[in-house]
Amino acid sequence: MGLVREEIVHIERELMLIGRYKELAATAAPVQERRLERGSSYILLSRLEAEGPMSIGQLAQAFSLDTSTVNRQTAVLLREGLAERIPDPEGGMARKLRITDEGLRRVAGEREYRLNGLATVLKDWSPEELASFAEGLAHFNASIEH
Repeated sequence: MGLVREEIVHIERELMLIGRYKELAATAAPVQERRLERGSSYILLSRLEAEGPMSIGQLAQAFSLDTSTVNRQTAVLLREGLAERIPDPEGGMARKLRITDEGLRRVAGEREYRLNGLATVLKDWSPEELASFAEGLAHFNASIEH
């Protein structure tokens, strides 16, 4: 593997498997209610839920994405009635996106689905193992953002 540490090779393999298991779970899950089709929809709506109205530029900056990418992703939210464009509540020039009641309902449903799935997978883990895993993931995500 050259200069890549063996531990990093192991981490890459485990992350690949997480992605594969996520795909399998999504296709095997019974469809009780329309779920958010794209992970990006859940992420964007969750941010709008937490932060309140945001412009395309603010969302792009928050996720370190190109504005054209965020524009395409938010177009899906607007088309499905999960978000709406509003004038900037603070009087700025840029219009902002706000999550709709339907968007809030769908985010809550998606979150519940994901939490129940995690609870099932992690049911035999101790509180210490869960805390350590959560701390490791938080550290990993912070490293990505910097």
